[in-house]
Amino acid sequence: MAYDNLLFDVHEHVATLTLNRPEKLNALSVGLRDDLSAALEEAQHDDVIRVVLLTGAGRGFCSGADLTPDPAQANQPHEPSQNDLLDDLGWVGRQALAIYRIDKPTIAVMNGVAAGAGMSLSLGCDMRIGSERTRFKTVFIERNLSPDSGMSFFLPRIVGYSRAADLIYTSRMVEAQEALNIGLLDRLVDHESLLDCASELASQMTGWPPLALRTSKRVLQHNNEVELEDAIRFELTSLATPRKAINDQRESRLSFIEKRKPNFTGT
Repeated sequence: MAYDNLLFDVHEHVATLTLNRPEKLNALSVGLRDDLSAALEEAQHDDVIRVVLLTGAGRGFCSGADLTPDPAQANQPHEPSQNDLLDDLGWVGRQALAIYRIDKPTIAVMNGVAAGAGMSLSLGCDMRIGSERTRFKTVFIERNLSPDSGMSFFLPRIVGYSRAADLIYTSRMVEAQEALNIGLLDRLVDHESLLDCASELASQMTGWPPLALRTSKRVLQHNNEVELEDAIRFELTSLATPRKAINDQRESRLSFIEKRKPNFTGT
């Protein structure tokens, strides 16, 4: 499917979603938000895709919500969508849920600044890989706002409560090396090789059985939010899911015995 504000590319089981408003540092306009939601839905339901990379065109990852008026809608009254009428999550809440709930590994490829809702978007991914050009900024308090788009959920779980408080209360810029030190980045590489390194990491993941990969993500997310006993029970229940892929189960055993690289199909 083609999108107006986003590039969608699939290569060898890896989907690369590129926010494509470089002149606005990929600020989240209505059009880009809609495209991102649809692209994540497409990636979720395409069994060919096993890992999703999310990045930005140009020199920014995502500068947050687009606050500039849309000339095309300047004289048109705002009509709430059906989603707005059905729930109180707003687009920021639905974006957070969309990126968090896709049950395939997601890697944010941090090619530049990530601010506000754009930073939250990266935090909703499973991993973040960046370069010397990567920067993070919470921004919200500067706009007389408290954090939204899932930041108050994601950030403390990634960097800890007190560091999250520091970044939210001060809204200071976090450069790449500090981001790596405190866990905002999982890997820091040279900018020229950023996408290649992310693709290599994704390719490594696609070599594993698809159902086991997706179940592993569900277990990690679920058990990040519950007590130990509930976590153990969920682990045991989830163990049955990968075993439903009988061919992959057989391939896992045979490739080990034959000392060769396995070829998993998700069946």
